[in-house]
Amino acid sequence: MCGIAGIVGEGGGRDVVARMTERMRMRGPDDGDVWAGPGAALGHRRLSILDLSPAGRQPMTSGDLTIVFNGEIYNYRELRRDLPGPFRSNSDTEVILHLFAREGEGCVAKLRGMFAFAIWDSRRRVLFAARDRLGIKPFLYAERPGAFAFASEIGALLEVAPRDLDRTALADYFTYKYVPAPKTIYSTIRKLPPAHTLAYDGRVRLSRYWSPDPAVTRSDPDAALEELRPLLRECVVSHTLADVPVGVFLSGGIDSTAIVAHLDRPRTFTVGFDVGEHSEAPQARRVAEHFRTEHREETVAAIEVEEALDAVPRMVGEPFGDSSAWPTHIVSRVARRDVKVALSGEGGDEVFSGYGWYRKWLEMRPQRAARALAGVLPPFSSAGRSLHRRGADDFERYAALLGVFTVRQKRALLAPEFIDRDYDPLWHFRAHWRGDLDPVKRMQWADMHTFLPDDILVKADRASMAVSLEVRPPFLDHRLVEFALSLDSKLVREGGEGKRILRRLLRGVAPPEAFARPKKGFSMPVRRWIRERPAILRDAFGRLASAGVLRTSRPPRLDGEQMWTILVLDRWWHRA
Repeated sequence: MCGIAGIVGEGGGRDVVARMTERMRMRGPDDGDVWAGPGAALGHRRLSILDLSPAGRQPMTSGDLTIVFNGEIYNYRELRRDLPGPFRSNSDTEVILHLFAREGEGCVAKLRGMFAFAIWDSRRRVLFAARDRLGIKPFLYAERPGAFAFASEIGALLEVAPRDLDRTALADYFTYKYVPAPKTIYSTIRKLPPAHTLAYDGRVRLSRYWSPDPAVTRSDPDAALEELRPLLRECVVSHTLADVPVGVFLSGGIDSTAIVAHLDRPRTFTVGFDVGEHSEAPQARRVAEHFRTEHREETVAAIEVEEALDAVPRMVGEPFGDSSAWPTHIVSRVARRDVKVALSGEGGDEVFSGYGWYRKWLEMRPQRAARALAGVLPPFSSAGRSLHRRGADDFERYAALLGVFTVRQKRALLAPEFIDRDYDPLWHFRAHWRGDLDPVKRMQWADMHTFLPDDILVKADRASMAVSLEVRPPFLDHRLVEFALSLDSKLVREGGEGKRILRRLLRGVAPPEAFARPKKGFSMPVRRWIRERPAILRDAFGRLASAGVLRTSRPPRLDGEQMWTILVLDRWWHRA
């Protein structure tokens, strides 16, 4: 894992790109370099994982082609065997370069892994870029007349892009607690969506190269289980490919337990909380004992709230309201003392229908009277929000379960300039809602295209790279995703229980603790902590009201997720 940056056209050059890459030093503390030629400059920060020798340095050039690459290609050795070479290194970077030289833009279909890369063709004067299928690795860009810039992080692009606020993106943040792709909080910077390529030759052209087929082709539970066993093992083992030590994030739940179960006594790492009922550390400890791993854990305390609020928007580069970003950063920091790579369970809930909101969504039935009653109750009352969900249709119910603030709440909170009654606040969810799929697959599909790339994977990347740790999610191997989407939904969820096929696979292998408790993950007990420090929230409301972002300086009744969303926005707004 690394940091990449570059500029094509006017206003670039070695010095500018060097400043961009310096902004991302923690993504690659081991090495850094800039290549500059007529019309383009590419930069790279290296976190050495494969081929630690100088031969693996980037930017890497072969003939007319120069590449900068962030990520890992797990099948690079197989691909290399079919390429003529000559090769000067043992790196996956050079394999991508030779594969592109032979197959052009179609090369991405053969890559298995997590990646974001850019290749400059100096003869054709075209930049080609690609992002992996699920959006594990970031790729952001900025365009202006006569010039194009890209980077792994927003902060690097702010070296060349104006800080113009996208007001619709700020409104989106109040809906989703993140800024959904292709937007960023800045109107001048965009995100390349997952599974897309980009070509720039004076204008930007985007193209989707992969979309999984959700059609059901596997309905026999025993046959599906026997097919999953070797596939999951291969996905997990292939993700340990490295020339440096590898560990595992262990929450004690099914996903991380499944990863540990397929490895031989790996190093494991977890984080707990000083509020016992929120902590999964005891559960993780029992799983670690069962598999005899070398286990380390750390406790996150309420005293760290201020530090977390300062760090999260700085790591992400824009407002980001997922409170588990800080614990993810802490467990990354613990892991980095011993390893450079950590496997993690991201994607397991989307792939195998594990989220609690699936059960809630399936159990709710639209109640017309509830919608009418919700409209007359105060927007921040608990009863009002509950009735809002119960009065919604299928799509609106999904949006209400995942959304942070309702439309009524946003209108009560946000200043008028951020409210446009003609703007669809649910556009991101709506764009990926497949009414033609069965209910479970409908939610899986939406999650995979919204919450997963724009929240879960952003959190994993930024929180880990801030301490120079590479995080790899085996559940997001695209072969496993395609397999899971082909399953009859009854194989992954029955009633209130998700991940059925994964539970079957682990029976008799994992300890009972892996199945015993509802999923908590690394989310912090925010509401309890803020109740003990109410001035933090009051001060944030006061500052945002003075800045013209909020209508009121007095906090209404908020849940923990809403509190954290506001608090992070306040820190970003006043320190960006």
